[in-house]
Amino acid sequence: MFKSGFGGLLGRPNVVKSNLIKFLVVKKVAITSNKPQTTRNRISGIYTSDEMQVVFVDTPGIFKPHSKLDDYMDKASVSSLNDVDLVLFMVEPEEMGKGDQYIANLLKEVKVPVLLVINKVDEIHPNKLLPIMDSYHKLEGFKEILPISATQGIGIEDLLKTIKEYLPVGPQYYGADQITDRPEYFVVAELIREQILRLTSQEVPHATAVAVDHMNTHQNGKLLIEATIYVEKDGQKGIIIGKGGKMLKQIGINSRQEIERLLGEKVNLRLWVKVQHNWRSDPNFLKRIGYDKKEL
Repeated sequence: MFKSGFGGLLGRPNVVKSNLIKFLVVKKVAITSNKPQTTRNRISGIYTSDEMQVVFVDTPGIFKPHSKLDDYMDKASVSSLNDVDLVLFMVEPEEMGKGDQYIANLLKEVKVPVLLVINKVDEIHPNKLLPIMDSYHKLEGFKEILPISATQGIGIEDLLKTIKEYLPVGPQYYGADQITDRPEYFVVAELIREQILRLTSQEVPHATAVAVDHMNTHQNGKLLIEATIYVEKDGQKGIIIGKGGKMLKQIGINSRQEIERLLGEKVNLRLWVKVQHNWRSDPNFLKRIGYDKKEL
């Protein structure tokens, strides 16, 4: 009896929900970094076995909004709970704090099963796990509490078995070899943005957006990809470009390597940097680069 459905991944910024998707679907789909608010859009990773297919929807981390972009990210997270078959609420391996309490209160209105997933258990002593689980048991409302490590694979088998229990009987929505429902250009833009997150610091990462302008031409046996990196200030543009273009060159090298792994072919990547003042608070610009609330 084949089961299938959609699982919404929810949690505070930096809980690294995307690592679970990366582990399950093998290839990188959602970007990861050590900076919070990494995921901006709803990105789906597809896990398929002989017995089930799960479309994992990685939502932006929930936090107090400070701009139109922040507001978009929060609404994208909450709206995903309205059209999934179960919710995976992922938390850090520590006793419940105010941020997790806030999300837990939101989940009280959810009608589908909610699984609490405690990630990164490889980073703590086993004796500390039980008190952490007890702090969440007090809330009630969780069908299961499951400790895992999305990087080491600890508890993943039990997690998949539990997910199968709560999924409805259904068809296989996507081919067995399909790992995401996002178009390639979207994932490519995210891979470029990941390298910006990794190589720059302070306010620059979250003041950047990446749009793929061209991605359907081959030159000299390589796929030509042209993309624009948008920043909000002239000073940020200087940081992204770097002295003598060194930073932009490194972003390009790292991004090209990740894109070639994803696409399985050689890539000629060309990057430009443009200033778009206050783009995070400009709804028209957000829509133009793909952050469209109507898609939610």
